[in-house]
Amino acid sequence: MVLKVFFPSCCSSADSGILIGRWISEQNSAVILAVVHFPFIPVQVKQYLGEVQRVTKVSVSVLGSWSNSKQEKEESLSEFLEDLGTIFCHEPWIQISKEGDSKFWSCSILQKHSKNPQEEEIILVYYDQRKVMLSHLHPPLDTAGQRAEDASRLSAIFDTVARSQVLFMTDRYDEGPIKLTHWQSDGVEASIIVELLKQASVPACMLLAFLLSLVSGICRSRVLKFWPLSFLWSKLSTCEQLGHRLQHLQVISSNKKAQNQNQLMRKANIFVSLLIDVALGILLMSWLYRKNRIGHLADTLIPVADHVAEELQDLLQWLMGAPAGLKMNRALDQVLGRFFLYHIHLWISYIHLLSPFIEMILWYVGLSACLGLTVALCILSDIIALLTFHIYCFYVYGARLYCLKIYGLSSLWRLFRGKKWNVLRQRVDSCSYDLDQLFIGTLLFTILLFLLPTTALYYLVFTLLRLLVVIVQGLIHLLVDLIDSLPLYSLILRLCRSYRLAAGVKFRVLEQQDGKPLRLLMQINPLSYGGVVQTYRLPTYSCYPRDSWASLCKKLFLGELIYPWKHKGDKQN
Repeated sequence: MVLKVFFPSCCSSADSGILIGRWISEQNSAVILAVVHFPFIPVQVKQYLGEVQRVTKVSVSVLGSWSNSKQEKEESLSEFLEDLGTIFCHEPWIQISKEGDSKFWSCSILQKHSKNPQEEEIILVYYDQRKVMLSHLHPPLDTAGQRAEDASRLSAIFDTVARSQVLFMTDRYDEGPIKLTHWQSDGVEASIIVELLKQASVPACMLLAFLLSLVSGICRSRVLKFWPLSFLWSKLSTCEQLGHRLQHLQVISSNKKAQNQNQLMRKANIFVSLLIDVALGILLMSWLYRKNRIGHLADTLIPVADHVAEELQDLLQWLMGAPAGLKMNRALDQVLGRFFLYHIHLWISYIHLLSPFIEMILWYVGLSACLGLTVALCILSDIIALLTFHIYCFYVYGARLYCLKIYGLSSLWRLFRGKKWNVLRQRVDSCSYDLDQLFIGTLLFTILLFLLPTTALYYLVFTLLRLLVVIVQGLIHLLVDLIDSLPLYSLILRLCRSYRLAAGVKFRVLEQQDGKPLRLLMQINPLSYGGVVQTYRLPTYSCYPRDSWASLCKKLFLGELIYPWKHKGDKQN
């Protein structure tokens, strides 16, 4: 059989002692975690390992002995190292010895209690203990077959090192009776700034959680469930974005500890996303309030609205004539044209009525950028929706009129064929009509058919205008979704410390020598950038097309109203 020994590269220069680690019998592997130096008392070592097992729930034990020939040693040291196997009673007993500065180590296995000892081939695998400790192994997406089995074997190695964090808290500056060598032997990795932030974050999170509970209680009150407020809350994207950010703040300020690595990474991604969002919002706010840009924007808004209204009036005048040489129904054309021109006149009067207050409104709207760039973009989307409300009304009028004629023509067409729509059975059945019904049906069908081109032209023009507004709002919402859902912390971690996001490992064969065990170097394969986005992408509340292209084209043909945005809840844990 083949026995695999995972040896930390940081212990290659350690003094002679005993090897502490975990024996994985299912894989016939030994994971070395640390080296205990001479001198030591075996009883104290056993007590220390018992405490480590109680805290970490990892079966840590003495696996063998380590001999470094650099230090001065007695002639009986090798015999003493073999006798340690009798004291600690581990089967098999691993003996690793390093001879001078040689890269090739000797490794042997002792099986004193076995009746039929078998000679096993030994593979010595070097691994970076710090990277394995701080990394999180992501199993492959295709978890079937051999790949899932390999991932489970590797995860056992990663899990052993990660759960043994208590073992690495002892460094060479401690005055305890046991001296260890591991990746933090020269001093425990820590940051004073990080520790101070951890201490200060506790009362800050408690205060923030209390304030958020008040805000969420107000939002869930019955006052906001009445018709006008509930309707505005569901239609305005600003309210949806504020609710989405409120959920994010509740996740961050929660005093509940993350259960696994995914929840921890999700909290970090949300925190970094909020931080960058607020920073970009403050930059936008500082740019808006510098050099009186708010006033210039307010002075530009009214002429732009007048220009858009004039263009719409010219478009309606063109439709009331002979657009593209088409012959329209004169009476219906004039009625529809004057109806829409009157709406434009009302819209211009409404804009000029609000013109004295536009600068003040923009000034207060600009302050909302301190809540984040996404909130400012959602307010911009709502402002565009309000400024183009007359275009939306034109689209609704044209769509309803076109839809009425299409369904009327389809019903009268079934009348010609002796069919009718059965409402109860939801199907088309045969039906016999008398002469009066056929005459009235023919008359109505002829009227609707000859009025259809005029209605269809108005519907087509206003649908294109509506789609233009929807595309502009869609681009804004896509930018909001990008800021909300992009796992920025994970991407920064992938860029700076790629080993923290491990997709697997690769083994590189090192230089070999006859009579020595096979030497391998375990290296961590980082998760790809696409895998990082797919694994840690944050959920968003909105902004996905409700229908497919085929369904959208069908709705456009039938004149049904298009609701381009679908609100999605934050369902990810």
